[in-house]
Amino acid sequence: MRSMFPAFDKRPHLWAAAIILTTFLIRVVYVATGQITLVQDEAQYWDWTRHLQLTYYSKGPLIAWIIHVWTSVFGDTELGVRFGSIFGSLLTQTVLYLGVAKLWNKPRVALWSLLIFNTTAIFAGLSILMTTDNPFMLTWTCCLFLLYLGSRSQADGRAPVWPFVLLSLCFGIGILAKYTMLGFIGLSGMFWLALLYQRACPKGFFTRLAASLLVGLFLGFLPTLIWNIQHDFVGYKHVLHLIGASGKKAQAFFHLKRVPEHLSAQIGLALPWWLVFMFLGAWRAGRTALERRPTTDMDRIEERRRSALLFLFFVPVWLFFFLWSFHAKIMPNWTTVSYVAGCILAAQAMDRLFQRGSGFAWKIRKLWPALAVAIFLLMHTAQLLPLPFSMDPTRRVKGWRELGEVIEEHRLHGFDDPERVFIMSNLYDMTAALAFYVPGQPRTYCAWVDSRRMNQYDLWPGPDADKVGWDAIYVKKRLKNGVVKDLQAMFDSVSEPIHVQTMYNGVPSRTFTLFLCKGYNGFWPKRHNNKF
Repeated sequence: MRSMFPAFDKRPHLWAAAIILTTFLIRVVYVATGQITLVQDEAQYWDWTRHLQLTYYSKGPLIAWIIHVWTSVFGDTELGVRFGSIFGSLLTQTVLYLGVAKLWNKPRVALWSLLIFNTTAIFAGLSILMTTDNPFMLTWTCCLFLLYLGSRSQADGRAPVWPFVLLSLCFGIGILAKYTMLGFIGLSGMFWLALLYQRACPKGFFTRLAASLLVGLFLGFLPTLIWNIQHDFVGYKHVLHLIGASGKKAQAFFHLKRVPEHLSAQIGLALPWWLVFMFLGAWRAGRTALERRPTTDMDRIEERRRSALLFLFFVPVWLFFFLWSFHAKIMPNWTTVSYVAGCILAAQAMDRLFQRGSGFAWKIRKLWPALAVAIFLLMHTAQLLPLPFSMDPTRRVKGWRELGEVIEEHRLHGFDDPERVFIMSNLYDMTAALAFYVPGQPRTYCAWVDSRRMNQYDLWPGPDADKVGWDAIYVKKRLKNGVVKDLQAMFDSVSEPIHVQTMYNGVPSRTFTLFLCKGYNGFWPKRHNNKF
């Protein structure tokens, strides 16, 4: 069979290092030069670092701990917040490459995996944005290969111990990153059944797997359990409500309206051609995993084992969220971990396709890496293109710096004592963005002035604790008219709405409304409407 690129075969490790380090450096420069401001969730996770806890209302504590480490190095800057994501991507790519190239002895497939990883929208985004999916993705990838290592028999026919020791640690850390890590339990159980089907399960595999998962479960859940006991289990209530297992979402099980939205989001995140190759790879892997003929060919036995692992960690996860979209709204990033195995499956499909050495696919072989590089560069230069604001994929993160400057101007010149003015909003994401981008990064507050659901800010002290008699600036998204009734109950006087139009590269972007509030009387609304 002819190779697609001979250089890949001659020096695969050098190429891998070049890909990993080059993408790492590009991302550092991209973030350090302030190409895009923080997504509101990133700002919220940063704000959590000023209140380090065992866990938080909507997420585990790992994200705050990581950001705290890197902001202590780079300061409370966009690079400080996001460096953990960039470094996490470097680690994930390293584990991905070593797992496929060294453990599975498929360096060419490993290189394809890196190319696909860096050119899917989901992983390209997670390699910059500091969200819970970044450390979750890293720990999941580690667990995937550790599970495979634990499934290989030693000379005495028993499963090795050390992979399960590391597995318990990575599994526990993954839970601290995101509760979705619990899905690994079910998938690893399915992998155990697949090994039994293939007659390839080493002695003691299930016992050691179960023990490692129990230890990891204890390590990962203990901090969150303690915190939730102290806070009436609001974190667990939030998760159950979010997935549609409680509240109004649980009343009607079957909906069609969310399915097209979910599918279009997945096509966009994985990119259509990579998604096709993922399912092509999954089809072949599924067929290989179902082979049961007795054989002494160790390479074939290992191929069946790998195929079962990749198929089970891609298809069931992807299909689960697709089917659940008939019941509840699925956030596009919930399928993230399925694409770890999906990248490898797509890489295997691509490698097989281009090893044929003839046909149309061989003739256009150089188009694919060129397209991959073009997509990567486009993802990192999109903000420079003259796109209409409604079509700009980065529109959610534009306008925050300018808004912060406008608020600071009003604070300095709109009140008698600028030092006794606090900032607040009605939404957690807005509150967090204001905390980061208002000059001086002040403590901000999230007022419960409407029927919104609970958030982390509601669990922290409000301004009623120490800011009675102060003035405030209240900020809402978009252009609003009229006065918020609750504000009138909280302050002696509230100004007419002040409309703010932010600009980006000379083009109108986001709009906001400010209210200048004077004479805070200590009233702080707390609705507790069972919205989690």
